[in-house]
Amino acid sequence: MDTSRYRIDGHDVYEHRLAVPLDPAAPAGETIQLFAREIVRDGGAERPHLVWFQGGPGSRGDRPARITGWVDRALEDYRVVLLDQRGTGHSSPADAVTVTARGDAAAQADYLAHFRADAIVADAEALRRELAGGRPWSVLGQSFGGFVITAYLSRAPEGLREAFVVAGLPGLTATAEEVYRLTYAKTARRNHQYFARYPDDQARLREVAQHLAGTEELLPTGERLSARRLRQIGIRLGADLGFDALHYVLEEPFVSVGGARRLTRSFLADVGALVSYAGNPLYAVLHEAIYAQGSATHWAAERVRGEFASMAEDADPAWPATPYYLTGEHIYPWQLREDPALRPLADAADLLAAKEDFPALYDPKVLAANTVPVAAAIYVDDMFVPLELSLATARAIKGLRPWITNDYQHDGIRTDGEHILDRLITIARR
Repeated sequence: MDTSRYRIDGHDVYEHRLAVPLDPAAPAGETIQLFAREIVRDGGAERPHLVWFQGGPGSRGDRPARITGWVDRALEDYRVVLLDQRGTGHSSPADAVTVTARGDAAAQADYLAHFRADAIVADAEALRRELAGGRPWSVLGQSFGGFVITAYLSRAPEGLREAFVVAGLPGLTATAEEVYRLTYAKTARRNHQYFARYPDDQARLREVAQHLAGTEELLPTGERLSARRLRQIGIRLGADLGFDALHYVLEEPFVSVGGARRLTRSFLADVGALVSYAGNPLYAVLHEAIYAQGSATHWAAERVRGEFASMAEDADPAWPATPYYLTGEHIYPWQLREDPALRPLADAADLLAAKEDFPALYDPKVLAANTVPVAAAIYVDDMFVPLELSLATARAIKGLRPWITNDYQHDGIRTDGEHILDRLITIARR
């Protein structure tokens, strides 16, 4: 393992690089680079490690500009390890350039199939052996990071000292269809709440959608904005401050240019920032694959969507009898062809959606016999990780202590991380 070091305001920061197998089942085969940044507060050199598993999938580890929030609280008790999960950040990034270099769509899909939670757990174990001398360490995961921790508890519980999960208990056996049926219902509820707060925004959304049907408007990335892609700004509905952020996007979308009505450049820039996956292509490509266990997803979000008239793709914005709602954390096959950052990976994504033999990620028998202390924050109105599935999993993991609250939306760790982590530590050690 290669390590470099620098200082930040009372902290030593170590950057670790380690070669790990692309396929954990073939340790003598091709390797990729794993990167992790470790932060150690002065006087904390003898503290145990806490590894942060980022949400996503496909998001790199945090890059804190200042030591605040949950990181500040964690450093009171731990050395904090910010892991770039494989395919992100400095851990052999997987994007349109690197993945297409693997060959045709089949070769690309074979490569990307190694970037799920099971492989991330194997990477963490390799890092633990190098960094912690094989001693068990603590883990904290939010959203998809909680999915990784659940896989960790299933596959390598001997590596864990304690586990903290925030808005991230997955359904152990739920299919992608079951997950999306629940998340669509929760997204519809959030839409209802949003438009109740900002009733004029429903009319503005309909106006913009009708305008896009007849007028070419280009995003800053160069492609035409479609009405169906516009509706994907609804992913912000699941954030603590998402309602207000969306209102500010929709409050004044039009400008008159030579007598013609056009969308403002600022509106298009705001929408582009919300719907583009240029900075995180793995999120779109792997999003359904994180739910695949023994059967193909076949673009489940696209198939289930039609069950919800208010969010159906063919919903008519000019038809007032049916609400015209935004979609949420849902990825669609057409989206990978409309987004220039995703287009080169679209065929590989289709093959992943058709892949029948993804292995199971979680082991209910191992979890039922769990001995690792686990504390989990479960949010009642979470739009991304359904309450019903989280509660069932909380009951299925022996010794897990849940904290069920309606004080936060999905990104609570970002808005009140210090308090959330402090409470989870207290619950786990009670």
